[in-house]
Amino acid sequence: MANTSRPLTVTDVQAFWMAMTDERMFKMFLILFTHILFIYINVVMMVTLRSKATFCNTARYILFGHMLLNDTLLLGVGLVLYMLNSFFITLARAACSFLVLLSTTTFTIAPLNLAVMSLERYVAVCFPLHHCQLATPARTRLAIPFIWAAGCINVLTDVWVLFLAKPPFYLAHTICTLEQLMVAPWQGLKALTLNILLFVSVALLLLYTYIAILIEARSASSDKASAHKAMKTVLLHAFQLGLSLMSFLYFFLESLFSRLPFDIYKELRFVNFFVVVILPRCLSSLVYGLRDEAFKPLFKRHFLFFKPLFKRHFLVCGSWVKVGPP
Repeated sequence: MANTSRPLTVTDVQAFWMAMTDERMFKMFLILFTHILFIYINVVMMVTLRSKATFCNTARYILFGHMLLNDTLLLGVGLVLYMLNSFFITLARAACSFLVLLSTTTFTIAPLNLAVMSLERYVAVCFPLHHCQLATPARTRLAIPFIWAAGCINVLTDVWVLFLAKPPFYLAHTICTLEQLMVAPWQGLKALTLNILLFVSVALLLLYTYIAILIEARSASSDKASAHKAMKTVLLHAFQLGLSLMSFLYFFLESLFSRLPFDIYKELRFVNFFVVVILPRCLSSLVYGLRDEAFKPLFKRHFLFFKPLFKRHFLVCGSWVKVGPP
C-alpha cells in the first residue's frame, strides 16, 4: 500500500504494485494498440522507401529511412518496457541497462537526425553545385554511425557507473526504468544538462539553416521554388524538434507529478506517458512522410495493399522483383 502521507519520489512510485482493474486493462489496450498501429505505419513507410531506387539513393530519403528505423526501435523498446512494468516483471539491473540504453539512445538520436536532415537541405539550397559531391548516399550512410555514437554517450556513462557498483546492486532485480539504474545524484543533473545542451544546439542549428535558406531565397540567382520548399522543410524539422522536446519534458513532469498524492499521480502519469511520449513519437515521422509529394502516393498504395504486395514481390537492393502472378 502506498504511503500517501508524504511526497513520493519517482523511484518510490515505480516500485508500487497496482491491482489489475478494468481501467488499467483499458489503458494497456490503448497503449498496445497505438504502438502496434504506428509500428505498422513505420514499417510500411520503410518498405515504401525501399520500393523505389530513387529513394534509396537520395540523401534526404536515406535520413528519413533512418528516422523511421529509429522511431520504430524506440516504440518497440518502449512497448516492451511498458508491458514489463505493467505486469510488475522485474529484471536484473545489468539486463535492464541494455533495454534502457537502446531506449534512451533512440530518444536522443531523433533530434540529432533532424539536425543532419536540416544541414542536407541547407547544402542543397545554398551550395547546389556542391550538393552532389557533399551529400552522396555513401557519405549520408557514413553519418548514421556517428549519429548513433553521439546519441549513446549520455546513457553509456550511466551504464558504466552502474557496472562500477558492487555486484549485489547491479545484479539485484528491479522495475526496469532509467531512474532505477542511477547510482549517484549527479547522474540526474548530468542527464538534464546534456539534454538541454542537445536541444538548444539543434534548435540553434535549425534557426541558422532557416535564416541561411531564407536569405538565399531572396537572392536573385537562387531557385526560389526550391528554396521556399527547403524553408518549409526546415520549419517542419523545427516542429518535429518541438515534438521531441515534448518527450524530453516527460521526466520533468514525472518528477513534478510524483509530489502529488498517489491516486492523482498514477492518473497523471498515464496521461503524461501517452500524450507527451507516445503521440509525438508516432506523429513525427508520419507528418514528414505525408508532406512529401513523391513519397505520399506510394505510401498510401502500400499502406492499403501491404499484404498482397509482400505476396507478389521480393525486395532486392532497393528494387521490387516480381515472384508471382499479378
